[in-house]
Amino acid sequence: MKELVRSPAGPVTGRRDGRVRRFLGIPYAEAPVGVRRFAAPVRRGRFREPYDASRPGATAQRVPLSATTTIPEPSVPGEDVLNLSVTAPVDGAGCPVLVWVHGGGFLAGSPASPWYDGRSFARDGIVTVTVGYRLGVDGFAPLDGVPANLGLRDVLLALDWVRENIAAFGGDPGRVTLAGQSAGGAAVLALLSSPAAEGRFQRAVSMSGGFFEVDRGAARGFLERLGERLAVPPTREGFSRVGVGQLQGRVRDVRGEGVLVLGPVTGDDILPVAVPEGLSGHGLDVPLLLGATGDEFDGDTAPESARAAGTRTTDVLFRAACPRAARARRRAEAGTWLYSFEWPSPATGGATHCVDLPFFFDVLDAPGVPEALGPCPPAELATLTHADLAGFVHGREPAWARAGGGPGDPAREYGRPGAGPVADTTGVYDPVVRAGAAAC
Repeated sequence: MKELVRSPAGPVTGRRDGRVRRFLGIPYAEAPVGVRRFAAPVRRGRFREPYDASRPGATAQRVPLSATTTIPEPSVPGEDVLNLSVTAPVDGAGCPVLVWVHGGGFLAGSPASPWYDGRSFARDGIVTVTVGYRLGVDGFAPLDGVPANLGLRDVLLALDWVRENIAAFGGDPGRVTLAGQSAGGAAVLALLSSPAAEGRFQRAVSMSGGFFEVDRGAARGFLERLGERLAVPPTREGFSRVGVGQLQGRVRDVRGEGVLVLGPVTGDDILPVAVPEGLSGHGLDVPLLLGATGDEFDGDTAPESARAAGTRTTDVLFRAACPRAARARRRAEAGTWLYSFEWPSPATGGATHCVDLPFFFDVLDAPGVPEALGPCPPAELATLTHADLAGFVHGREPAWARAGGGPGDPAREYGRPGAGPVADTTGVYDPVVRAGAAAC
């Protein structure tokens, strides 16, 4: 059934499915093409005629990060990649809002993934907004004459759209939770640390995120290699001659084993300082929930050396960021809470990167779930994790103790073998604290 909403951005037509309304692919900015490519996002003009939001919008991803991804990540053609989708309960009014930023190493990922369907949040009286933003060279290349962190600037403009329009869809613009996973979780931490983002969201959730800033010199070196491969100078003008799809395909070839070759950089108005430093002075009035999976990148790896390397990656990139963020925010009266997702997927050999998402979104019936989680993922664990996340979005304080950044901080533990799914206290390992305990 068609559903019409008259918003400040103009009339938008979506679809109603039972007790859920979906408005897909609504442009929040002008298409970043021509002179707008490699430029700050520009607010989309008001729709004069009803905008058809019945199907997913174009995605910035043209080429997946790898041939096989854990999360289904459809690529949708088109130029209007700066769009967002809204999932809302029927007859909802004044509902809290969850704004979701997808992962993909700042190079790939898709807001159109079925794993990000907000139907279970709508059931619980929450409006979900999934955001598309620029990726790779177009979103995060530090080029001369180009504003830095364009992908983050896109998310900020999307948050402005939410503030101005979400009430028409049943949401409360004063109760916005910014959340994301992997690169999306890192974007949440980056924006929480940013003076430019203050006031745009009231709560924050970072899942398997981290401090993923990229060194400008290293990024420029990568862009030089990429330009050589494409036979163009590594400049705005040079890369403007290359289509987004061709650029992304070459990025995947040139990056080799490195995933974080492009990402947020510091030293501009968005990220004046490194994220941990920024977290100590900004966003202290915003409650933060963050955590990681137990294995991230060290799942079913037969050679012990490979598993050990994966464990180091898991600790350094993901798990250690949790106590570091809590330590940076130790003066935050709003509070910081940690979790650790420990349920081992029989399909991946561990509690690996991304397997927690169908549980937190409570979409165990979504496409791609059996391949990632096996045939019988525990529904009771999805009920628990989703309820905790939904409660946080609703403004409820988590039931476990706050974290202060010290060794052995309490964390909500989900699904550890041999323990009940409601176990509350596990230490999140931080190699930095272990190495520098005497100096802390």
